[in-house]
Amino acid sequence: MKTDWLHPVRTWRRRRATSVPFPREWDEILARNFPLDARLPERDRKELRKRIQIFIAEKHFEGLGGLKLTDEVRVTVAAQACLLLLHCGEKDYPRLSSILVYPTAYKAREVSRSADGLVTEGEEVRLGEAWNLGAVVLSWHDVQFGAGDYHDGSNLVLHEFAHQLDMENNVANGAPLLPRRSMYVAWARVLGREYEHLRQEVEKNHRTIMDRYGATNPAEFFAVATETFFEKPAQLHDRHPELYELLREFYRQDPRSYFTRPPGAGSPGSETAG
Repeated sequence: MKTDWLHPVRTWRRRRATSVPFPREWDEILARNFPLDARLPERDRKELRKRIQIFIAEKHFEGLGGLKLTDEVRVTVAAQACLLLLHCGEKDYPRLSSILVYPTAYKAREVSRSADGLVTEGEEVRLGEAWNLGAVVLSWHDVQFGAGDYHDGSNLVLHEFAHQLDMENNVANGAPLLPRRSMYVAWARVLGREYEHLRQEVEKNHRTIMDRYGATNPAEFFAVATETFFEKPAQLHDRHPELYELLREFYRQDPRSYFTRPPGAGSPGSETAG
């Protein structure tokens, strides 16, 4: 019953958010901070802008550690988060309500338990984290670094928002809600195999195209694989074709095409509102 009456309210709110032209200042922020935008097809750039408007209208941003929130922060984060949602209908990080942004790396309380039951508490320096209770925490410095270099396979926002997608089924285990039931068997087989392969390569100290952090657990593997899929698509496709195909099917995108297009091939200008 709750969904029945909330749906038209949400639809009205989103139409209102996208009924105004995409601000020219926001386009300038994308040009400065998110160069991958210039490589997207025109249709995708238009969709991305609508999603950015909706994301900023619906999600709460909060600056921590002295960070002053600006449109530059909001738009730069939103653009990368919404890249994961292109072609995915009304998918919108439903469990997420807040994005907390620090100026740089921050300290977080950590509680650990040893095998014999000993509990220890301490602080850990972090760049970001995704919570299952509706929040993502980010370092603004690392948000900018990840957005500015889209070839290095490292992107904090893509990583943490992949965790958000993973947690839509209430648990972070590297198995997000998939678009088709028939994908689950192949997903478990391929990602399980590729995760074990990465673990073995890391143990042998071999070089890998995916960040070694992906060998931590299946949830981190999915997040790291997402970063690699969007930032090193040709290499991932060549070396791990089955993994690439599953991610292509999940994200409904083929990022290889983004890197064969000249920058600025499709410019939506200010006609994206509406």
